[in-house]
Amino acid sequence: QVQLVESGGGLVQAGGSLRLSCAASGRTFSRYAMGWFRQTPGKERESVAAISWSGGSTYYADSVKGRFTISRDNAKNKVYLQMNSLKPEDTAVYYCAGSRIEYGSSSSWMSEYDYWGQGTQVTVSS
Repeated sequence: QVQLVESGGGLVQAGGSLRLSCAASGRTFSRYAMGWFRQTPGKERESVAAISWSGGSTYYADSVKGRFTISRDNAKNKVYLQMNSLKPEDTAVYYCAGSRIEYGSSSSWMSEYDYWGQGTQVTVSS
């Protein structure tokens, strides 16, 4: 059974930083792309960043490009999202997601992700 557990969310002032972590278990982590998504009340869940199975390719939404960095440590079965220069509009519940495609690329398509964490709240105050 695949499990994804996020941590690292919290309250931060605008301009600050947070680092989200996602610990994965239940399958061979290193074979699958991973992604971070976020959702605010009344809005659809959106892709924030993704990383390929090897870490060799990444994807970022335009709204976070240059401020967020996704990385993975296949030895530790973890994926990270370093968030810098945070803005109030980054406030959301952030979800870690695992792709269902073996050896996949860094995809932003939600339909490619079968496994989801419980989410962690990020609140950026102005």
